Amino acid sequence: MSDALDFDPSSRESAGPARALPVGSAGERSSGWWGCFTLIATEGALFGYLIFSYLYLASQSQQHWPPEGLPKLGLGAANTLILLSSSGFVWLCERCVRRRRLCWGVASMAAGIVLGCIFMGIQLREWHNHPYGLTSHLYGSLYCTITGFHMAHVAVGIVVLALLLLWTALGYFDEKRCAALSIGGLYWHFVDVVWLFIFSTLYLTPYLFREWS
Repeated sequence: MSDALDFDPSSRESAGPARALPVGSAGERSSGWWGCFTLIATEGALFGYLIFSYLYLASQSQQHWPPEGLPKLGLGAANTLILLSSSGFVWLCERCVRRRRLCWGVASMAAGIVLGCIFMGIQLREWHNHPYGLTSHLYGSLYCTITGFHMAHVAVGIVVLALLLLWTALGYFDEKRCAALSIGGLYWHFVDVVWLFIFSTLYLTPYLFREWS
């Protein structure tokens, strides 16, 4: 009781400013891991249904597929490399944080976000270059739906990465408390892997259908 009465508030100030607590518990994986895996399973099934529908309808169609001719691979392939590079920078951010290289971690995450934004810009340009829309014909509906859903996931991923960048810059993570970085990175890697399937389906399979016909 006497210790509580003798407490001097000025002693707390002399100890220096209080540091913000890191995000997450040390050495533990939060329930966010299971939530992220559930989300990936659900969204993966959605994209699987869309890609299956595309392939099935393409195999049954008697018209030219795509109607405007074979897709140009240059811009799509470059965009694929950009998105994969973004995923590499996001992974590097977590590695840097675990090794206590905070500045490099912030720079890596920022580079990943910039590359993700470039991917979205190129995808919007490709939409603008196509002479069809969502309701033009069957191929246009499938193309816009599949790429549109993926773009929505990329936009959500960029928001998540931006928050992780802010928390990393504020020093909320360290080598033991970085579960949020791992979970956010896992979602971004999922978005990248899905795009590989979409690129293979929309850009490469028309060449196979043309040979079979």
